[in-house]
Amino acid sequence: MKLKASREAFLEPLQAVIGVVERRQTMPILANVLVTAQADEVSITATDLEVEMVARAVFEVDQVGEVTLPGRKLLDICRALKEGSKLQISVSGDKATITSGRSRFTLATLPAAEFPVIEDIKPQEQIGLRQEAMKRLLEKTHFSMAHQDVRYYLNGLLLEIGKGNLRAVATDGHRLALCDVKVDGSDSAGHQVIVPRKGVLELQRLLGDDGELSLAIGSNHMQAQVGSIRFTTKLIDGRFPDYQRVIPKRGDHPIQAEREEIRQALYRAAILSNEKYRGIRMELEKGRLKIQAHNPEQEEAEEEVEVAYDGQTMEIGFNVNYLLDALGALDGDNASFQVNDPSSSCLLWDEKTEGCQYVVMPMRL
Repeated sequence: MKLKASREAFLEPLQAVIGVVERRQTMPILANVLVTAQADEVSITATDLEVEMVARAVFEVDQVGEVTLPGRKLLDICRALKEGSKLQISVSGDKATITSGRSRFTLATLPAAEFPVIEDIKPQEQIGLRQEAMKRLLEKTHFSMAHQDVRYYLNGLLLEIGKGNLRAVATDGHRLALCDVKVDGSDSAGHQVIVPRKGVLELQRLLGDDGELSLAIGSNHMQAQVGSIRFTTKLIDGRFPDYQRVIPKRGDHPIQAEREEIRQALYRAAILSNEKYRGIRMELEKGRLKIQAHNPEQEEAEEEVEVAYDGQTMEIGFNVNYLLDALGALDGDNASFQVNDPSSSCLLWDEKTEGCQYVVMPMRL
């Protein structure tokens, strides 16, 4: 195999896929990227057996072939070369030589035949939508995913395909985030898949603010085509909890407040909250919300915020970080809260952040 390209032309697809390559690998081949040269097109593939990324680019190919090269070393070499420089890669036996001007590097290779590649995923569902819509869907929900929870199905994001609609739901058992976007090409209703955490974060990194995205969903994999990059992730085999049951109904006495004002008040109170449990107490009465925090050092913080509220007086505790995350995901100037009683969850939404709502479970303080 022999190919030529400018430093930038080679760096772009390599940077797109390198996030999948783990620094510590159980299999040496997974530290490598698969470089496949055909006619005038080159594809670079990276995988960790859960997520696979393939980036294609047009290069000058003198000799077709395929080889696997150490991913991080290859990236570091390309980054270290001068801007605008040309590089050439040639493979002979189990060694690959990279030359650029007076620089020359020899890398050890591993056989391309040993590289694990995800074959055809046999899609059951095809969806088309704007990249910005998918990016918004992930940004508004991903922070509520569990992290290394024994309930493995919570360590990911639920995608629910409805008629002309795509919904994302994430929960760690203490809070929940839900967001809807309109999509093309979906006729089925209620088809659910769970995308693992790494798949969500890598796809989020890929998406831009412009251009189309096509999603193909199979029984075990989901595939996304983003420009010249093909992204494939395994799906989590499990049953996501019935999230509809934990979403409180919007009642007659919502709390309405200026979003930034209440966010800043919570942020200040959080400074003196318990570092482990992050609990704050909210005292709610007509037209006023009092926020209190204290910690084992007997330090206290108190904030008072004017709100539009005419319901019953109550006290309720929450994890302040969960409230701050939800408020940070809203776009409007005003936020609405629904708290039905001192033992019920808090529902957050605003009129501007269409299709999104957040649930935070109460805490005992």
